[in-house]
Amino acid sequence: MPAQATIDILAQATIDDRARGSGTLTATSIYPDPELFAHAPAILPRVGALGTIQRGLDAVNLVLAAASAIAIAAAGCVLTWEVIGRYFLGIASDWQDELSTFLLIGATFASAAWTQARRGHVGIEALSAVLPPRVDRVRRRLADIIACLFCGFFAWKSWVLLVEAWQEGQTTSSSWGPPLWIPYACMTFGMALLTLQLFVQLLDGEPEAARPRTRPTLQQ
Repeated sequence: MPAQATIDILAQATIDDRARGSGTLTATSIYPDPELFAHAPAILPRVGALGTIQRGLDAVNLVLAAASAIAIAAAGCVLTWEVIGRYFLGIASDWQDELSTFLLIGATFASAAWTQARRGHVGIEALSAVLPPRVDRVRRRLADIIACLFCGFFAWKSWVLLVEAWQEGQTTSSSWGPPLWIPYACMTFGMALLTLQLFVQLLDGEPEAARPRTRPTLQQ
């Protein structure tokens, strides 16, 4: 049996079993080894009020993730055109750098909550291997609380900058001069959404357990 077919059968069987016995799906319950599947979700609520909120977040995050991918591709095209125009066609302009920066800022913050829903942000797992499971759960919970508080503070400060930029009509210092409220709005909305995603995961229960250290044996 092909390896991918074996994985699909294992994943579907586990999903069906979990769906009958619990309302929560985890990365380790859906996928044989989360290290093989970067898209595996973290522990997310699927029932009750939190489940409703999470489904709404999932819909918004999916749209923003797609928009972020398009923005990154657009930024790559803009920078490629800058190189071609400047070095091969002799066209000098300064709008490409700022436009690509705005696109990358939007993509970074808009996709932050989508990444958090999958525990995809960069983290150091060295302590997970040496701490007892109960202590490690406390550590993860404290890390999530600190992250939620920091992101909430970041969102608030971004909102302050957004209001100032809007009221004062702030722009960049280039000849193009795009308004600064655009990147501040991306930062505010993205960090607010990330804070909400973290808060929902905190309310739902224990943080995601440590990933397994072994890989499954697949029949080829």
